Amino acid sequence: MNKNWIYADNVDTDVIIPARYLNTKSEKELATHCMEDIDKSFSKNVQKGDLIIAGHNFGCGSSREHAPLAIKASGIKAVIAKSFARIFYRNAINIGLVIIENDEIQDDIANDDIIEIDLTKGKIYNKTKNKEYSFSAFPDEIQKLINIGGLVEYTKQKVGK
Repeated sequence: MNKNWIYADNVDTDVIIPARYLNTKSEKELATHCMEDIDKSFSKNVQKGDLIIAGHNFGCGSSREHAPLAIKASGIKAVIAKSFARIFYRNAINIGLVIIENDEIQDDIANDDIIEIDLTKGKIYNKTKNKEYSFSAFPDEIQKLINIGGLVEYTKQKVGK
């Protein structure tokens, strides 16, 4: 069963991936240090398909692209937050990390609630509590970009390489 990793407001890129690990380009290595300055248990216990649920201003701080890369490489299916820092938001889309803005779910979720996401309909379903939350679905082109793994893969397909 997947887990929800719940965090407060203002989770900055310095705690998502500390600067001392920015000398690596290995996504796998970045994942082993993801969130360690805010949650020592995260990198040891996160599993493919888990979700991060957070408050306002997720990804604030420096504009390091390593932050969404570390999250994606750790196996996180999506980050749902009340709001995202603008540069983090764009970096996440560029690397194909699913990010969703929703004002309600963070205040109404437990770590073990079963959550399903329908990106096309803009719906989050909390199966445990039988609740539904809405978000603005991405336009088709952005959904395609995310589905194929980010801007690099998207561009490769567009130019036929």
